[in-house]
Amino acid sequence: MAQISSLIEKMNGGDNPFFKELYGTDAAVLKEQADRYAKYMDEFKSIYGNDDVTLLSSPGRTEVGGNHTDHQLGRVLAGAVNLDNIAVAAPNGTNKVKITSVGFDPFEVDLSELEVTEFKLTPGNIVRTIAKEIKGLGLEIAGFDAVIHGCVPEGSGLSSSASFEVLIGAIFSNLFNDGKLDPVDNAKIGQKAEHACKKFCGLMDQTACAVGGFITIDFEDKANPIVKALDFDFATTGYSLVITNTGGSHGGLDEEYNALPGEMKAVAKELGQEVLRPLSMDDVVKGIPAIREKVGDRALLRSIHFQADNARVVDQVEALEGNKFDKFLELVIESGLSSYTYNQNIFVGGKTKEQNVALALALSDLVLKGKGAWRVHGGGFAGTIQAFVPNDTLDTYISTLESVFGEGNCHKLFIRSKGAVALAL
Repeated sequence: MAQISSLIEKMNGGDNPFFKELYGTDAAVLKEQADRYAKYMDEFKSIYGNDDVTLLSSPGRTEVGGNHTDHQLGRVLAGAVNLDNIAVAAPNGTNKVKITSVGFDPFEVDLSELEVTEFKLTPGNIVRTIAKEIKGLGLEIAGFDAVIHGCVPEGSGLSSSASFEVLIGAIFSNLFNDGKLDPVDNAKIGQKAEHACKKFCGLMDQTACAVGGFITIDFEDKANPIVKALDFDFATTGYSLVITNTGGSHGGLDEEYNALPGEMKAVAKELGQEVLRPLSMDDVVKGIPAIREKVGDRALLRSIHFQADNARVVDQVEALEGNKFDKFLELVIESGLSSYTYNQNIFVGGKTKEQNVALALALSDLVLKGKGAWRVHGGGFAGTIQAFVPNDTLDTYISTLESVFGEGNCHKLFIRSKGAVALAL
């Protein structure tokens, strides 16, 4: 906790080491972020009348490896990005949480009533469940006031909801528990908040946001996934991560998304398992003649993708830990091609005029061939792609993609080392 005037002085217009860890070294960006915090500290004081606050930041996340592997208890590689949700927060001496989230209606949660009775994914229900789970760990909960501002675009595939969830956990941890909440526990609590509202997500999004940096998760033991943070400094590579929103709606695609795990599980069932993870590539290939007519060719191709991409995550981790970034980029391209040709989640079959993700990948190939990497980002069919772009090619890449998909639809990012955290200025 510190006085607002003191925090503004320590921010020094963004020119301080902690800001650079969160937002990079571009002076204009750092100044913009410092102005952002100052603006919402002023708003906090105007709304709640308090001048003594804590500043917190929670990143968005990007999936880097393991496309559609988690639902088969596979491995994933993910990273925290510099687009974030921030909070200006302070204890209020009551039993109520009061949050003003910019762009949304203010809301309150009474901490004496922590049961979710209407199973809707609302901010109030998320706060309610997170508070209940933190209390269940033997940690303290109490009322606080907060102003929250988000820069993680909704629908971008960067997990704005997971970022919000672990931000709430970080507020309880830092205001009332001296930051004792373990980042992985914070992630698990965020997942439970969605499950309590009948949204059964995996753990990748919350973990990447809570832990920061590059992380790999092995979901083989569903109850106790293995999370490992990688020691790799992305800022030194000379590359930027660009996420491009290619347009197109995910609405009406439930059948396409549900078919992905459904078809993989159908193959696993015919081979005596519930999911594909206990099986090997050899098991799948040897089983094809006996089960092909029962499950269909696409299901088999998707199962081949799973086995290859699940193994590829191990190779990507090894490349990063060995500081072999060129090898890592080769593996990103391999993963993207596997998603395209085997997993088939790049466009909806039969829609010849709506193949925006495929077009974005083609343009990336034309601009970056031999110089970077590109692949579908997230669930696929519509939405976003991901590219690792050499900084000397960045302007050309962005101008090419934005000439087709619209100005402002390319987001230049980097993998930041810190997860959900209180700012130590």
